[in-house]
Order: sequence, then C-alpha cells, then structure tokens
Amino acid sequence: MIDQSRSLKTLFSRIPVEVLSPKEIPDVPITGIAFDSREVTPGRVFIALTGTSRDGHKYIPSAIERGAAAVIGTLPAEEQNWPVPYLQVIDSRLALAHLSAAFYDFPGRKMTVVGVTGTDGKTTTSTLLYQILRSAGLAAGMVSTVSAYIGDQVLDTGFHVTTPEAPDLQRYLAQMVEAGLTHAVVEATSHGLAQERVTGVEFDIAVVTNITHEHLDYHGGYEGYRAAKAKLFQSLEHTAEKAHKPKRLAVLNRDDGSYEYLPGMTGVDQVSYGLTPGQTDMWAEDVRFEPDGTYFRLVTREGSVPVRSTLVGKYNVSNCLAAAAAAVFGLGLSLEQARAGIENLQAVPGRMERIDLGQPFTAIVDFAHTPNALKNALETARELTRGRVIAVFGSAGLRDREKRRMMADTSARLADVTVLTAEDPRTESLDDILAEMAGAAESAGAVPGRTYLCVHDRGEAIRQAVRMANAGDLVIACGKGHEQSMCFGETEYPWDDRTAMRAALAELMHLDGPEMPYLPTRDG
Repeated sequence: MIDQSRSLKTLFSRIPVEVLSPKEIPDVPITGIAFDSREVTPGRVFIALTGTSRDGHKYIPSAIERGAAAVIGTLPAEEQNWPVPYLQVIDSRLALAHLSAAFYDFPGRKMTVVGVTGTDGKTTTSTLLYQILRSAGLAAGMVSTVSAYIGDQVLDTGFHVTTPEAPDLQRYLAQMVEAGLTHAVVEATSHGLAQERVTGVEFDIAVVTNITHEHLDYHGGYEGYRAAKAKLFQSLEHTAEKAHKPKRLAVLNRDDGSYEYLPGMTGVDQVSYGLTPGQTDMWAEDVRFEPDGTYFRLVTREGSVPVRSTLVGKYNVSNCLAAAAAAVFGLGLSLEQARAGIENLQAVPGRMERIDLGQPFTAIVDFAHTPNALKNALETARELTRGRVIAVFGSAGLRDREKRRMMADTSARLADVTVLTAEDPRTESLDDILAEMAGAAESAGAVPGRTYLCVHDRGEAIRQAVRMANAGDLVIACGKGHEQSMCFGETEYPWDDRTAMRAALAELMHLDGPEMPYLPTRDG
C-alpha cells in the first residue's frame, strides 16, 4: 500500500514547483530524497543537480542501479529513457528544497524560526541567541556551520563551513519538532541562500551581522553577494502562516553598509542595533574590555541592563546586540533574559578560543577567514597583549583571489609578525597562493624573514610561531577555527588548528600532548 503522504504525486501537490513533463505525476512511494547518487537507497528519489563542476544527470544510471524509485532533473523528459519515472523541472535545486520540506511535513511551520546571515559573526550570533532562548526556558534548537543542536544531541554538520543541503536541514528541523522544540535558530550562509538550501525553512525573524568582502568569485561581485544575503529578508514575506502566529521581523545592523540596502528588501517590521548610542533601537554604552571579559550596558529606549561577556572584541559586542535584539524585539523576551543568556555563553568553538598549556604567552585559534574578520581578530589581539602579535593564516585555493592580497596587507599592517601558510589549497598551487600573499605583505611594508615568513606546512607554521613567541606575546592562528579537515587536491586530510596549537605548545614546553596532525606538505 502506498504511503499517500510521501508519494511523489502527493509531495508535488503540496509545493510550488512546476513539473514540465510528464503531465501526470506518477503515484510512486518515496522513502527519502538524495542528490548524491552514492547516498541513494531503494525507494529514494534522486534529484540531479547541475553545479559549476559536475552535472548530476551523469549519475542517473548509478542512482537507478542503487534503487532510485524516480529521478528529477532539468533535461527534457522526452530525451530520457530510464526504467523509472523521470520528471523534468525548471530548477532542480528549488525542487530539492521544496520536496525536502514536504517530505518532512514542513517542520519549519511548527516552530518559530530565526535565520542569521552575514559575512562574519553568524555562528557567534546564532550561538548567543540559542543560549538566550535556552536560558529563558524555551525549548530551542540550532543549526550552525559548526553543529546541529537538537535537545541533548549535538550533530556534526560537515567538513567545511556552509549551510547543510536541504534534505539534511529539513531532517534536523523535523527532529527538533519530534523532540518537542518550539524555536529554531538557523545560520544561513550566502551559498545556502543562493543555492536554495534554506528555501522552505519558513523563517519568521531574519538577522544580519554584516556584509563585507567574501565569496565574490562565486557570486560574481559584491552586488551578487549582497543580493544572496538579502534573500533571507525577502523570504519573510512568503513564510507560511503558522498556528502560533510568531512575529515577522528584520533585525538590521545600523553600523554596517548593508543598512542602506536591506530595509528595502522586505516589507515586514524592522529594528536596528549598533554601537552608537541613541541612533538605533538597541545599542551598547560604557563598553570596557578587561582581562576577564567584556563589559557593557545593553540599552533600549525602554531600559537597560549591565552585561558581562566572556567574548572579546568590539565586534562581539555587536554580535551580542544582534542576538539580544532578535530575542527582545522579535521573541518578546526581557532585557534581563537577554543578559542572562549572553553571560551564560562561555565560548564558541574556534572563535577567539584560547589554548593554554601554561605557556608564558597567549595562544588563540580563530575562524577569521575574511579580510574584515582578520582585521577584527588582529585588532582584538592587540587589545589583549602588551607584547607582539604573531599571526598565522593562509587563503583558500579555488576561491576569491582578491581577498588573499587584502588579508596579507591587513596582517602586515596590524600584526608584528605574519606567518603565511596553507589553508585548503585544493587543486591550486600553494606556491602561487603564497606568492600572491607575500607580494601584498611586502607592498604593505613587511620584510621577508623579519616581519613575515612563508611556511608551506601549517603545522610547522604554528610551531615556528610559538617558538618565536616571547613572554607576553600573543600567537593567533586564523582561518580554520572549528573546522576538522584541510583539502589538498581533492582529498580532505584530518586537521584541527586547536590540536595543532596544543601539539606545538606541548613540544615547546616538553609536555605530553597530542601529535601534530599530518598534512602532505610535511613531506616537502
């Protein structure tokens, strides 16, 4: 007997996706949805995606061999001759997103969903908001680029920073509903928005941290990148009506250039936050940076509360404001509840994370992988030490080339010593990447062998950085943060900057510690 709720015909009847051919959608039972032929199991529908380097239509035979019950693609149906039903759609990514939502019975409609986007600070802001909700006694889950938090479960969301693909994201949301959660915080990257991964999530509140230089190669320039971010705010007007009638709200950063652009992208209510007193709906006053944390007053026109956060840096004050604004103005929580949640958050993995083995200098691992994030990280590092700042970072291969020079220039100006190294070179020449960065560093005044080094192996780069550190200095490894792998060629090698930093420190201090993770650059 066919499960009518999960037959292909029923699923398509519940979503705004036109099937060009055939006219009559077959009543085929579906056990799941896959876009990777290797993940097809008997009864799943296979959706062929066309990307920049691969065409999923080439993998249809493999998917059918593995038991695909039906196939969806964009090629003309009359040209296909498969032993299973083939449906032609205009946009297979859009079909993937909507079908995934329908397959899991639209879990986003059963919760209040907050989306957080921006170039930098998304994960920290999402985690802050999640902590505020939990501290306030709300049953909340979160999907970030680090992990998915569902009740007491913590699930890994993948190798590299991005929003999970639609089937995974909808499955996480469905698990939240099943666990009795009422609120979800979802980190929405530009790729996740542009590739329709979050379509069908049904956002109620959208938050932006900032929109600066990142992924311009993929989006075709800053305007395209900004437009991708704006899709989150545009989606608020199309969110399905929910039985519990949550508020629709856009939360905007008054201090960011996006503020001039985003208000025109949505017709829902809007609030702003910022660091300038009195110019926004929520702001910070009396900001102080102390050795044990950051102190400030969280202020609205209705009142204020003092806040202490373990997070460091002015940009993290802004992240606190973003999360608090969503909680107070969007979810109706009090300033006191926002304060409690912010103060309960002790750390965010790979974000200005201190590694302390008793060494006489400060060692930090941070995810900063954009020009703006690196600038913020190094400025914060300067505030944390009276000694030298020694920065270790690289720039990814097959990605935005312009930011390589921008980041090297930034470090040459803000750090005392810059160690340029590998960071996911992929199939691009690491020599060429480092040469580009070295040229920019020298143009900014860096001197080879004195104020900057090029060290191909990232483990060795971190070793050299800690070896040259004197008492009171600060060593900061940027770019990888929480990530658990590094890509050379097409191979992902296990890698964690935090493990590498601990290994280097243990070696320096003759302590027992982890081994330095292996990368192929170690072999020369």
